[in-house]
Amino acid sequence: MKKRSTGVLAALGTLFALSSAAFAQDGEPIKMGVLEDQSGDFAVATIGKVHGIQLAAEEINESGGINGRPLELVIYDTQSDNRRYQEFMRRVLQRDKVDVVFAGFSSASREAYRPIVDQFDGLAFYNNQYEGGVCDANMIVTGAVPEQQFSTLIPYMMEKYGKKVYTIAADYNFGQISAEWVRNIVAENGGEMVGEEFIPLGVSQFSQTIQNIQQADADFLVTLLVGTAQASYYEQAASANVDLPMASSVNVGQGYEHKRFQPPSLANMYVTTNWIEEIDNPESKAFVEKWRAKFPDEPYINQEAENSYLAVYLYKQMVERAGTTDHDAIRDVIAEGDVCMDAPEGNVCIDPKSQHMSHTIYLARVEEDHSITFPKVWEDIKPYWLGEAGCDLTKSNPEAQYTPSNPPPASE
Repeated sequence: MKKRSTGVLAALGTLFALSSAAFAQDGEPIKMGVLEDQSGDFAVATIGKVHGIQLAAEEINESGGINGRPLELVIYDTQSDNRRYQEFMRRVLQRDKVDVVFAGFSSASREAYRPIVDQFDGLAFYNNQYEGGVCDANMIVTGAVPEQQFSTLIPYMMEKYGKKVYTIAADYNFGQISAEWVRNIVAENGGEMVGEEFIPLGVSQFSQTIQNIQQADADFLVTLLVGTAQASYYEQAASANVDLPMASSVNVGQGYEHKRFQPPSLANMYVTTNWIEEIDNPESKAFVEKWRAKFPDEPYINQEAENSYLAVYLYKQMVERAGTTDHDAIRDVIAEGDVCMDAPEGNVCIDPKSQHMSHTIYLARVEEDHSITFPKVWEDIKPYWLGEAGCDLTKSNPEAQYTPSNPPPASE
């Protein structure tokens, strides 16, 4: 009971903090539920998501709200616990009567709460990089997906280092489906999988995995490990002199391991990310400066923080175009197309068919001293796979998740 009250107090504190802005404006507040891990295994990567939403909401309220209506945040700490996602999702939709929800880090948490969103015909933003495939009109996804990250990363690594690939991945839907994408792209480019391991969440000892990798004669390693425990792999591998280039869609851009771990444990890691704080362009630098002014103690601003910040502005645009927070009206706006904005990463747009977002994809390389360089940038990479595979939310809503081996039925 004591832990459960943490989320309630967080929500009450946020409501109080924003109340002055709410009373200063005309119109009924637009209530936004925020269900994110502020404690537990994933908190290191997700605190910034809450801060991004708070920063955007504050800016919008200071400029008059959305159609004269202030934003009111209802925040709960989900504590990296899928049961709390279910509990709090029911609470924000049934009791708090929020207009929209921003929720979830892991794919397991998303799939825990998504049936509840569907049950109550809610509207939820999932602002996280993930394995792709969710075709659900009640979900809007601002994070990067495999066709944006792996279709760029894997061919680059194969051309640079060779065609023999070893994958280690977290053993749940994110890791399993992401590994399927890796296998397919390696095969399409004439490569060979020389090893593949799925590691249960919570595992922190990797001696056997390290031995397997050392014996496999791989040209590079694809690492799809998730959470605090699994992150211990990198320093263990460095101690064992595993000197393989690494490729990842999750490291650096989420858990800023290059800042947290002792160099050179992440040296020669390549990551495809849609934004991190080291990106050196005027828009990105201005965003970082603004962020640091509000959150001076933030250890790192990651891609999910940017995704969450811009998601609030995309929602603002949808509501303003619809003239209402009604979910069907917002879906009609998305179906019309051209829901776009200039973000710190570059221009982004919501794809009407899948309700996923286009991205600029940056190839971040971790150097020996753990500084970051950017060997390559791919602009305007669209989330093309779902739409091409048959998902079209402008016509039907299957409320399903698909994979390359289990695509949408031809009728959808």
